[in-house]
Amino acid sequence: MIRVKRVYEPPSDQDGFRVLVDKLWPRGLRKSEARLDLWIKEIAPEDKLRKWFSHDPEKWEEFRECYLKELEQKEEYVRKLLEKAKENDLTLLYAAKSETFNNAIVLKEYLESRLKRQ
Repeated sequence: MIRVKRVYEPPSDQDGFRVLVDKLWPRGLRKSEARLDLWIKEIAPEDKLRKWFSHDPEKWEEFRECYLKELEQKEEYVRKLLEKAKENDLTLLYAAKSETFNNAIVLKEYLESRLKRQ
């Protein structure tokens, strides 16, 4: 199972393998508090796309499409997450305030579609 969770939420036993999927470290959070198993900043949207989107709901569909295209070029990191998802529950952690409009939602969608094809 793949979950998406805000990194500021308390860790849970149900989280399984916890991966931060943002390029920048979350503000005000100590590394010890995050209880991460892995931080893959390379899988986050490229800076230009991230800054353009700026979590604007009106830009969501275009952001989603662009980020899905970027993920096609990040096979090494995608494969790593797919392997973890096959072994254990996987929680993709993000720092954005929006639970609906963030890169972890798109990444989860992408990973689940890849798992269905395998």
